[in-house]
Amino acid sequence: MSKTILTIDDSASIRQMVVMTLASAGHEVIEAINGADGYTKATTNTVHAVITDLNMPVLNGIEFIRKYRQHPSSKGVPIILLTTESDDELKRQAKEAGATGWIVKPFKQDQLLAVIKKVTGE
Repeated sequence: MSKTILTIDDSASIRQMVVMTLASAGHEVIEAINGADGYTKATTNTVHAVITDLNMPVLNGIEFIRKYRQHPSSKGVPIILLTTESDDELKRQAKEAGATGWIVKPFKQDQLLAVIKKVTGE
């Protein structure tokens, strides 16, 4: 079954790779350019999962997660951080904020698809 996935990243090339990977597996993908844009799109669309970068202008990934988790529409929606960071302290903060998982860039397409499949219960 096709899922709607929101991808939030300030890098157009990363968003393009995520869209290409997920669309090839039959998913619909909504793109956002930063955490604030992502929050608006996450709360005005039905999304089945969110993939967000950590380091972004306006609202970073952890700030986005904290804000989104306060909104009723975030209930049950898995959030995956896709970032170049691998620091344990940042991972702890992300988990406390409500992140479901963490993937370090550059990502492998099959790894991303496996994670999305797992967290969306496909």
